Amino acid sequence: MFRLISFLALFISISTWSQLDPTKKYSVNTIAFYNVENLFDTIDDPKTNDDDRTPNGKDKWTNEIYSLKSKSIAKVISEIGKDIVGTSPSIVGLCEIENKRVLVDLLKNEELINEGYSIAHFDSQDERGVDVALLFKKNRFRPTFAKAYPLYLKRENGETDYTRDHLLVSGFLDNEMVHFIVNHWPSRSGGRMRSEQGRIEAGILNRKIIDSILLVNPKAKIVNMGDFNDNPTDKSVKPTLLTNPSKSKTKKNQLYNPTEELFKKGYGTYKYRGKWDMIDQIMISNQLIDDSGLFFLKAGVFNKKYLINPEGKYEGYPYKSFVGGKYLGGYSDHFPVYILLAKEVK
Repeated sequence: MFRLISFLALFISISTWSQLDPTKKYSVNTIAFYNVENLFDTIDDPKTNDDDRTPNGKDKWTNEIYSLKSKSIAKVISEIGKDIVGTSPSIVGLCEIENKRVLVDLLKNEELINEGYSIAHFDSQDERGVDVALLFKKNRFRPTFAKAYPLYLKRENGETDYTRDHLLVSGFLDNEMVHFIVNHWPSRSGGRMRSEQGRIEAGILNRKIIDSILLVNPKAKIVNMGDFNDNPTDKSVKPTLLTNPSKSKTKKNQLYNPTEELFKKGYGTYKYRGKWDMIDQIMISNQLIDDSGLFFLKAGVFNKKYLINPEGKYEGYPYKSFVGGKYLGGYSDHFPVYILLAKEVK
C-alpha cells in the first residue's frame, strides 16, 4: 500500500500517498479511539451498579481476570498504527472504563509503561460507573484545558437518567492547538428506535461543544471521537453533527467523517446479529483536512486477526472478553478506530 523511504523517530517520508511530497519529511501522529468493554476493577463501589464485576458477582471478576483483561487492552493500544508510524498512538480516547484507577493500572502494563502516557479523566454520574477518558503522550501533547460536559436524560417516569459525560481536552499537539472530544452516547438498550432520542440529545450536546469552540476560533482544529451507538448516516450523527463523508465537499461548519466512507465499503467496529455497524467513529473539523500544519492523512479500523473470534457462535465477531458471565480471554466487543495526522518537518 505504501513504501517507507526514510524513518527517524516519527519523521517519515511516504512516496505513494498523494497528500505527501516524497522529497519532504513529516511527523505523523496516530489518534485512536477504543471501547474497551467494561474495564472495571474488582472493588465494589456502593454508589454504582458494578456488582457483576466483583469476585462474588455474576462475572466472577477476580484480580487474575482483571489483570489479564488490562494486559490485553494494553497490547491492543500499543499496536494501533504501529505498523504505519512505528510507535503507539499519541492520543487514545477510551470508553467503558470504570475510574482513574483502572487507567493507572493499564499504564503499568509492560506494553505501555515506557510509552510516556498521561491521563485526562473525570468521574461521571453514570449509574454503572462507566466513564470516558483520554490518554496522551506527554512528549507529543501538552494539555491546557479539560472539562466534562454531563448529559442528563429523562426516563418515561420523569426521573433523571444519568449517563456518560462528554470529555473535552484542548492542548498543543506538535505545537498546534487541537481540541479532542471523547463521546460515549446512550446505548440501543430497549430497541434502536425507542432509544434513539437519547442519542439525538447526546448529538445536540456534542454539537454545542463543537460550536462553542468554533465561536471562539472559526479555524479551530477539532477531533471528535467516540462510541456513538449509531452509524455515520443515522439521524443522531449526520444531520445533528453536520458531518460529510467527502473531504472536498466538507464546508466550514461541517465535520469530515472518514468513517462513513469506511462504513459504506463494508467495514465495521461492532457486530450484532451478523450485521456490521460502524458505531465507533472519528471525525474532524474542516481545518484538519488540508490546512498548513497538522492535516488528515488516513483513517482506519484496527481489526487485526487476533482481535477476531476464531470459533464458535461468535466466529468472525470482535473477540470479546466475556459471554454469558464466562471469561473468554478476548479483548473487547468493539474494534478500535484511528486516524493519522501528519505535519511537515521544516
